[in-house]
Amino acid sequence: MATLRELKGRIGSVASSEKITGAMKMISSAKMHRAESDLKRLLPFRTQIETIIGNLLTADTEFESPLTAAREVRNIAVVILGSDDGLCGGYNINIFKAMLARIASLKQLHPSAVITVIPVGRKVGKAVRYWVGKSGGFKVEAPAAEVNSKATGDVVKAFMESLRDSFIDGTYDLIELCYMNFLSVSRQRPRADQLLPLTPEAFTTDGVKALCRPCIFEPSAQEIFTTILPMYMLALTQEVFTENRASEQAARVMAMQSANDNAKNLLGDLQLEYNKLRQQAITNELLDILGGQSRD
Repeated sequence: MATLRELKGRIGSVASSEKITGAMKMISSAKMHRAESDLKRLLPFRTQIETIIGNLLTADTEFESPLTAAREVRNIAVVILGSDDGLCGGYNINIFKAMLARIASLKQLHPSAVITVIPVGRKVGKAVRYWVGKSGGFKVEAPAAEVNSKATGDVVKAFMESLRDSFIDGTYDLIELCYMNFLSVSRQRPRADQLLPLTPEAFTTDGVKALCRPCIFEPSAQEIFTTILPMYMLALTQEVFTENRASEQAARVMAMQSANDNAKNLLGDLQLEYNKLRQQAITNELLDILGGQSRD
């Protein structure tokens, strides 16, 4: 049975843990809201680009780009975005399971293709390397050292350009992004999107068609098309990185909330046990005093 001193030490330790998890929850919540704000700022830019491309596709003209060239799929790259830090619940494992499911689907569609996984994030990278060493089924290629789950701006642009160049030079015939789609604080879903080749279906949805208007293109439609496709790729990649970052922080908020609730429950149980033991000790002391008086 624990002593009063031991219980007091455990209560102090759990109380400290409660404060730490509460502080971490607040920090993660602030980071998540900042990522949400970034997403809202990115949305108009991507919508405008999609509208321009939609106008081009609905115009009575022809154009082409190496980024839309569909060819026989021999080599596939799957970019999986996870986290560099822990304490985010099942966030990384859920993305990893979604990646394995997507790889299984790609193998059915392209049985002879070689699949290469490019992990972004230290935690998910460790899981990918462990799995490939255990069961194989795909290769692993590490991204540039500066590319991680917190990458923004120029780093994301350089990473996108490296993927684009790998597609254009034929290193990969198909490139997909596997990440966590941010819906709300309590809802994030693993998602896989095709990055390259770009398909017209992405720009001819009902939402994009509703925004399309008759346009006169200056300079030529081909020149505009060639210029704007890399901009669309950049907007998409930035949005994916930002969504993944928001999802990571949302998962960490929920994990810290759960840890904080557990700490509160444990603290209550320990405090109750401490009070009972303290009351028992006081009772025993009173009984000893009364017993001594009766003997006298």
